[in-house]
Amino acid sequence: MPDLALPAFLAAHPHAVLVAIDEARGSTPRDRGTVMLVADKAIWGTIGGGQFEFMAIDNARALLAGGGETEMDIPLGPEIGQCCGGRTRLSFSLVTPEIARSLGERLSQEAEQNPSVFLFGAGHVGLALARALAPLPLAVTVVETRAEALLDVPEGIAERHVAMPEDMVAEIPAGGAAVILTHDHALDFLIAREALTRPDLPYIGMIGSATKRATFAGWLKREGDDGGLIDRLVLPIGGTAVRDKRPAVIAALVAAELLTVLGPSASGGLREPAADR
Repeated sequence: MPDLALPAFLAAHPHAVLVAIDEARGSTPRDRGTVMLVADKAIWGTIGGGQFEFMAIDNARALLAGGGETEMDIPLGPEIGQCCGGRTRLSFSLVTPEIARSLGERLSQEAEQNPSVFLFGAGHVGLALARALAPLPLAVTVVETRAEALLDVPEGIAERHVAMPEDMVAEIPAGGAAVILTHDHALDFLIAREALTRPDLPYIGMIGSATKRATFAGWLKREGDDGGLIDRLVLPIGGTAVRDKRPAVIAALVAAELLTVLGPSASGGLREPAADR
């Protein structure tokens, strides 16, 4: 689903400047193709922060006022108070309907390429993880058997209210992830078994402990598995380096785990929310 921040920003700030990184050499905070929009009193996106971004914002606002430059070549060194050591060439364009349409198309194309993550369960940890993943370049779907549990799912995340969540595993696109966090261990096991038969899913995780893993291994064996399926299961999710069971902490750890495994490409700044600066 396309991020609504961009059209909302353009509707609220029709007079804006598109700032684009046209060239990035050496060590730079963002890559070529990254963009942001600058209006008189608001910003959408980021080209990496720091002094060079403030210089770009000042130039964009000067352009809005009738001055400014259409290009800037900025060394990211001590002369501007940065230590990246690289160099960036920026271009500045007044936003036209054509530019706005092009940005929207690019956003849609990038969203289609985002890896899919299916969260099975919208309990405390499931909702915390949904909130953690919402701003990331991932296509997130929350699957639940309880309609009331979906009421607090963050905006922009897909919801599926189904009677048999294990059947939804087949709908996860290849290259995606299944994170299993339901309120019922038996249901967790059914979903996990379906997911583990999908070799095209690089991440399958289940919330729980070493004891739950052992219980699941025994259940799989009784169901006829020879012991190989469970090797692909991440349980516990989020690793064991940080021993903190608060939902928000678990969510942060799992979000990092998912990004590491799925390896989504940089979104070029197009998924950044608007902010006042």
